Amino acid sequence: MKYGETLLRVRYAETDQMGVVYHAAYFNWMEVGRTEYFRQLGMPYSEIEKSELFLPVTKAYCHYKAPARYDDLIRISTTIASLQDVRLAFKYEIFRANSNELLASGETEHAFVNRKGKPVVLKKNNPFLWRRILEATGEKTE
Repeated sequence: MKYGETLLRVRYAETDQMGVVYHAAYFNWMEVGRTEYFRQLGMPYSEIEKSELFLPVTKAYCHYKAPARYDDLIRISTTIASLQDVRLAFKYEIFRANSNELLASGETEHAFVNRKGKPVVLKKNNPFLWRRILEATGEKTE
């Protein structure tokens, strides 16, 4: 699986008085895309946390291209941009589903940390997840 896709409908609470989506909602949608990506890998994020592994956001970026509006059906495309020993980055594209118009693109970077917030090397801490992510990126597992 090189990318994951998630559909959702813009809710009224995500918009301003003119029905245009508030800019911070896009970061929430990226989280939805990321969470569903892990679920599609067979590793729901709740299971990752049960193994005492957490992925706090260390960087976030969004480039807005066109406004989403109330009741639009949107499609979030999520891919892994990079995988390193102690960090993982995702790339997102958010489209209006009916027209395939690109509304926004962005990236988030995450550190692999333990419950105390200390960085951990994923390959050593959770070899299963390391292999699943490598397979998802299309890279060969060791």
